[in-house]
Amino acid sequence: MDLELSGKVGIVTGAAQGIGEAVAWTLAEHGVRVAAADANGDLLVKTVAAMTNAGLDVTGYELDVRDSAAVERTVTDVERTLGPVDILANVAGVLRLGSVIELSDEDWATVFDVNTTGVFHVSRAVARRMADRGRGTIVTVASNAGSVPRMGMAAYGASKAASVSFTKSLGLELAARGVRCNVVSPGSTETPMLRGMWTDDESARATLEGSLAAHRIGIPLRKLATPTDVANAVAFLASDRAGHVTMHDLCVDGGAALGA
Repeated sequence: MDLELSGKVGIVTGAAQGIGEAVAWTLAEHGVRVAAADANGDLLVKTVAAMTNAGLDVTGYELDVRDSAAVERTVTDVERTLGPVDILANVAGVLRLGSVIELSDEDWATVFDVNTTGVFHVSRAVARRMADRGRGTIVTVASNAGSVPRMGMAAYGASKAASVSFTKSLGLELAARGVRCNVVSPGSTETPMLRGMWTDDESARATLEGSLAAHRIGIPLRKLATPTDVANAVAFLASDRAGHVTMHDLCVDGGAALGA
C-alpha cells in the first residue's frame, strides 16, 4: 500500500536498534526524510550509515529524551535542517525487571524518565510546532503490558500505561488544531530488549506458549512480532490513510492481551 508519505519529515526516537530502528527504516522506505534520534551515539552512527548506504534520507541526532533542553535544541535543529516536522514516532524506551517489593528507586525513576517523561518532552516540543502549523501526527509506541498486568514488569507497565494516557489526552487537546495522536502497543517482539529478558530456552517457550505460574496465556498467533510488524502499524497511523483516526491504541501482539 502506498501510504503517500514521500517528502514528509519525521523524527523517530530510539532509532538505533529494535523497533525504533525498524520504524526509521520503514518511514524512510516510504520516502520520509527521517531524523533518527537515540542516546546511544555509537550504535546510532552504524544504523544511520546502513540506511544512508541503502539510499535512504536519514540524519542522525544523538539525543537523551530525558533532557528537555536537549530535546528543544534537537527539534529546532531538525526543523532548520530538514524542514517542518510532519511525523513524530516516540519509540525510545527502557526496561527494568523486578518485583515491586524488590525494585529500586533508581530503576523506577529510570523507567519513567525515559518511557513517560521522555515522551512528554519530545511530544511537547514537536506538538507546539505542529499546532501552530495546523497539521501533523504523533505516534507513541507503548506496550500491551500497559493494559495487562505482567509479573516483574510493574514499573515498565505503569510507565507505558502513563504514556498511553498522555498521548490520548494530547490528541484530544490537539484535535481542533489538525494534529492526530495515536498509540501502537506491541506485545513480545523479536528485539534485543526481549532477548535480554530470556534466561534459557524455557523462557523463550513460555513467551509463545504461556506460563500458568506467571498467569500469562502466551501468544494465540503462535509467533513473535517482528520489529517491522510494529513499524508498519506506526507508518499506517502516521499516514493520511489513517486521516480520521486519533486517540486510538492499536495493539500489535498476536492476541496476547486478548484484545484488552
